[in-house]
This record gives sequence, C-alpha cells and structure tokens, in this order.
Amino acid sequence: MLGIPRHYSHFVFGVIQSGLTSGIASAIASAPALSDGHFLAHWLRSWLLAWVVMLPIVIFAAPFIRKLTDLLTRQERT
Repeated sequence: MLGIPRHYSHFVFGVIQSGLTSGIASAIASAPALSDGHFLAHWLRSWLLAWVVMLPIVIFAAPFIRKLTDLLTRQERT
C-alpha cells in the first residue's frame, strides 16, 4: 500500500469517492456518444471536469454530512 498517514484519510476518501461517483455519472451522461463512436473521448472529458468540480465539494462537505448523519441516526444498543 501507499502508506499514507491515517490523519489524511478524509482526503483519500474524498479523492476515491468523488472519482468513482463522477466517473459513473459521466459514463451515464456520455451514453448517447456510444452511437457515434466517441464515447471514450466524451466520457473522459466529462469525467475530468466533473471530478475537478466534485473533489473540493466532497472534501469540504463530508464533515457536515457526517455530522448530519449522526443527528439523523441513533446508536444501536448491543
């Protein structure tokens, strides 16, 4: 493994999550380009733009989403 220190896990999570989500969403949005044979080029441009936009949003929004999730859920009793 890369051996990235654990205190950077929030950023590693953000990179992986935003990359995966934007990749899937841009693939769906690029599906019409399958018919003209330009899917890969269209998808790659769309994914890169979406990822560049989503990465900072995910990194900055994740702590608030985590807090909201904690407010909306309860601890399970064992």
